Amino acid sequence: MSAPDLLYSEVEEELRSSVRALLGDRCPPSAVLARCEGPEPYDPALWRTLAAELGVAGLHVPEEYGGAGASLRETAVVLEELGRRVAPVPFLGSAVLAGTLLLAACPQDALLAEVAGGTLTATVAVPLSAAPGAAFPATVRADARGVLRGRVTSVADALTAGLLLVPAEGPDGPALYAVRAGAPGLGLARRTSLDLTRPLADVTLDEAPGRLLATGGPAVAALRQALLTGAGLLASEQLGLAEWCLATTVEYLKERRQFGRRLGSFQALKHRLAELWLETVGARAAARYAADTLATGGPDAAVAVALAQAHCGALAVRAAEECVQLHGGIGMTWEHPAHLYLKRAKADQIALGTPGYHRNALAALVDLPGPVG
Repeated sequence: MSAPDLLYSEVEEELRSSVRALLGDRCPPSAVLARCEGPEPYDPALWRTLAAELGVAGLHVPEEYGGAGASLRETAVVLEELGRRVAPVPFLGSAVLAGTLLLAACPQDALLAEVAGGTLTATVAVPLSAAPGAAFPATVRADARGVLRGRVTSVADALTAGLLLVPAEGPDGPALYAVRAGAPGLGLARRTSLDLTRPLADVTLDEAPGRLLATGGPAVAALRQALLTGAGLLASEQLGLAEWCLATTVEYLKERRQFGRRLGSFQALKHRLAELWLETVGARAAARYAADTLATGGPDAAVAVALAQAHCGALAVRAAEECVQLHGGIGMTWEHPAHLYLKRAKADQIALGTPGYHRNALAALVDLPGPVG
């Protein structure tokens, strides 16, 4: 087995430059804050540009199925840049979760080509807190005709999705169904979410018609792969978020003066930032290891994902907290974007499995005693 490649390739750096340039022009903090104050937090125009024009909606989908034919490493780079900007787009739900599920369950289905091409936005109807390895959801049931009844709470990216991929208990056991937005019996109720840039919704299915995509073992395996991939690549979003918080705080402390001295000259603050930098470097290694292992189909994928989430979730929160605190009074205001990063970091920390869940999973995977308490 070859050693994991943690370095960024030339292609990945070019992709990063393109995404960063676009987000720098179209997604400044002022625009994100303005959207959070309005009724529509998502930026549909930005998402169309990213998904269709840049082609990021199907980076890891093979060309034969309508994607770009790249890998999950490139998808992870996009997530780093989206995390760096807390961009209000449904990339995690559509490109990562839904795209991976369709690729694993029914790659030749025309729905995958639509999602990968950016013409259709989709999401998986599971709570954002759903962790890889958890039991198959049983809150929705389907009859022999594919009519769905049930409710799923706290689904990310559901409000903007044109397609919901619904795990359900069917007549023959676990199954996956496709439900189009606007279908009769489909209800969406927006929830008050901590992260204003990634709204959540409760999905109600009251005799809603669904199209069967997979059943039995393939359905279970496809959902597990989607959640594992989502958790592993979420670490890259958390990495990008932490890097922005660290860089922004360093720049602020270089300029801000107190008692005639730059704040950055105080030894105690230097130590805090040096420790944060070291943890961020470690998080980059963990996130890249997870992305590379998932991209290559390595046997240690579950270990890599658990390791990345156990570390990156807590780091992102700490970096955001340091950003707020070391900015002083301005960091506590609505006008400064630091609170957006703290809210995204806290929401990501419990998304797709908490750090504690992943530490316990990691302990079981490597045959060590789990954490106590």
